[in-house]
Amino acid sequence: MRLSDKKKPALVLSGGGVKAAAFHIGVCLALQEKGFKFAGGSPVKVANEFPEDKMTFKTYVGSSAGSVISTFLASGYDIDSIIHAFTQGTGLPSVTKTKRKTELRENHLKPITYRNIFGLNLTAGHPSRFLSGLFKKKPVISGGLEVLLKRGFKVNGLFSTRSLERYMRENACLNNKFSSLGVELYIVATQLNHSRKVIFGNFDQTTKDERIKYAGYASISEAVAASASLPPFFAPYGIHNHKGREVYFFDGEIRDTLSTHVAADHGSDLVIASYSIHPYHFNEEIGSLHEYGIPIIFNQALYQVVQQKIDTHIRHQREVRSMIKAVDGYLKQANIAEEHREKLLDILNERTQNKPEVDYIYIHPSPQDYEMFFADHFSLNPKILGKIVQTGFKSAMRTLRKHSL
Repeated sequence: MRLSDKKKPALVLSGGGVKAAAFHIGVCLALQEKGFKFAGGSPVKVANEFPEDKMTFKTYVGSSAGSVISTFLASGYDIDSIIHAFTQGTGLPSVTKTKRKTELRENHLKPITYRNIFGLNLTAGHPSRFLSGLFKKKPVISGGLEVLLKRGFKVNGLFSTRSLERYMRENACLNNKFSSLGVELYIVATQLNHSRKVIFGNFDQTTKDERIKYAGYASISEAVAASASLPPFFAPYGIHNHKGREVYFFDGEIRDTLSTHVAADHGSDLVIASYSIHPYHFNEEIGSLHEYGIPIIFNQALYQVVQQKIDTHIRHQREVRSMIKAVDGYLKQANIAEEHREKLLDILNERTQNKPEVDYIYIHPSPQDYEMFFADHFSLNPKILGKIVQTGFKSAMRTLRKHSL
């Protein structure tokens, strides 16, 4: 890959709580160190401050926690402002208190607190949500424990992302419309009552097939809240579509962990993807995870499922490209006419959804980094966040060096 040949880089950020957000910040710091810039804000601001440049991101794809960081960048906030918002969320004195309100709103983010992340799901506390209909129907013992839980436990989430939606609407997304941005922002969620993922963005019309829906009826803050609704901790988030019907969504990572295709489908030829989830690999100092209890074992199981999906996706990309390259080599060796060779390659690329002009870079933690694995997913402790940011920075620098960047 030659960077000089690239024209439209894109940044794809996955989920994983505050932990993932901090990792992405570290990745962005590394990209910034390598000369990349992050365009964002209104069309006028982007046109004036960010001329066309192969080292400037103008396309962002975010899912769950990644949708928060992507939205901050697309809205024009720099990395320092994003770091400040997270590190000041624990109640430490803010360095922006002496600034004028207008300057604060334009250049700085209000600190993110636990209240902005963990808004109580008030409907969950209603008695009707617990043991709902348990004594109105036939005894549930005949169905076993699973039936007992399904029929008796109707809580749809302990927390709600409504507080996050309010924070984004009031502090980050001042216009709150995808069309108000001078860059491309795509936020990924999953439709609750269908096996389809949804891409929210600046779309004139809503289009869909059995796998993907491209929707333009959500505000940015609504899309972020929907994308971050991780079950069972957060309740599904409802958004009214263009027909006025409320459609429910949950976490954008459910269907696909990395939606790199969204950037490629919209013209990006260099897609840099960051994800913070990587399973633990045995370390003599730590030992076996079976000694650390159910939460850690559950995390490892979840990480393995996610990593398998990512590895399968990456391996498929490489195998398709290797196959097409082999076919191309054979056609050249067989002296097939250039016209027919190119036509056949076009057919193969179309059928396999391969875009030969697009290069992908995947950034993730080292499996030997047990501190990253054990780090809390939702801590706003500045020391913990600082270590995760450093991990993201080091991981990105290590990966970028492999690509001569």
